[in-house]
Amino acid sequence: MTGLADLAGERLLAADKATRQARALEIFKASHAFLEGHFVYTSGRHGTAYIEKFRILERAEYTEALCRMIAATFETSGAEIVAGPTTGGIVMAYEVGRILRLPGIFCEKNVDGGRVFRRGFRIEPGQKVLVVDDIVTTGGSLQDTFAAVDGLGGEIVGVGVLADRSGGGVDVPYPYFACLQVGMDSWAPGDCPMCAAGDTPELHRGAGHPPG
Repeated sequence: MTGLADLAGERLLAADKATRQARALEIFKASHAFLEGHFVYTSGRHGTAYIEKFRILERAEYTEALCRMIAATFETSGAEIVAGPTTGGIVMAYEVGRILRLPGIFCEKNVDGGRVFRRGFRIEPGQKVLVVDDIVTTGGSLQDTFAAVDGLGGEIVGVGVLADRSGGGVDVPYPYFACLQVGMDSWAPGDCPMCAAGDTPELHRGAGHPPG
């Protein structure tokens, strides 16, 4: 069984923001998940940095290292189940759940909007839930997950994410932990200083269409 001593190092690491930021950034760069350059985001806006979460999630050693920080932070929260949104949240819920020896489940997009738990996943009324996700930008996926948990009567006891790229701008009404927190400036294409300087952006994963 995983016990408190197993995560002692991660508890110390997670408790010090500067140290955990440095360690998380090291992992993001080692996995090539944190990229710097000139990118088109899914929204169509341009920016100088891009986080490709699946460079983390495709490698167990990187995913485990970050999920252990989250697990250590919420080990004494009383969580009875771990839940996340598709797609990256599936891996997150599994790995944090594995470390804490808890079930890991996920909610999916609903055709009518929001998210819903399918596949026989259950949250009992009053059951304590730890919500996890990969990258937070606006917090929309988290809000949908909160609503899905609330809809089944679960009690959210914490929220843990790999990275918060809002610079702390997302309002989370529960105990909240991000392994990495970064502020990523972005511009409308017509206001992009890099485009103004004649630089061509990279059409990166998730972008809706080639830059025109």
